[in-house]
Amino acid sequence: MNVFRLAGDVSHLVAIIILLLKIWRSRSCAGISGKSQVLFAIVFTTRYLDLFTIFISPYNTIMKVVFLALSYATVYLIYVRFKNTFNSENDSFRLEFLLVPVIGLSFLENYAFTPLEILWTFSIFLESVAIMPQLFMITKTGEAESITTHYLFFLGLYRALYIANWVWRYHTEGFFDQIAVVSGVVQTIFYIDFFYLYVTKVLRGRGKMTLPMPV
Repeated sequence: MNVFRLAGDVSHLVAIIILLLKIWRSRSCAGISGKSQVLFAIVFTTRYLDLFTIFISPYNTIMKVVFLALSYATVYLIYVRFKNTFNSENDSFRLEFLLVPVIGLSFLENYAFTPLEILWTFSIFLESVAIMPQLFMITKTGEAESITTHYLFFLGLYRALYIANWVWRYHTEGFFDQIAVVSGVVQTIFYIDFFYLYVTKVLRGRGKMTLPMPV
């Protein structure tokens, strides 16, 4: 494992912990897209179906369990524990616009036409677009709390670091995973505009990130 992969995993973990702490401490999931969190839970579930059949390393197994547990804990807090604070009206992105093409693409573009491989491919493609309901929600409301933007920043940083990881592995090992790389690049592109707003507004001390209103 190289430093980019490790830093990416840490950034991913930090993002999820930030989100959980935000919900727990404020006793509210306002501004959080439950749909994005459900998609991420589906991503981890379909990707880690090999948890009990394939052992790679203790680190790998522990991280799989942690991401699964935290993703479902987040969904529980949003839809059960603090459901009265969840704003479903603003979380209105239609998931079928993501799920249908992702499912179709998973059957067409994969490394082996087997259930586990198709589900793994599905998880990779779905992760690249799972954040869209959250970004759509921010666009719809026109602003986001700083703690929510911190979560999105570390989530985007995780993907950027994974791109560095793939570049490193290609140059040192000759390894290239076309599906993962293309999906990761697509996901990172979604964050580019957000990164600009994050640096220019949130890091300069504003309590919330307000999107510019169209002229």
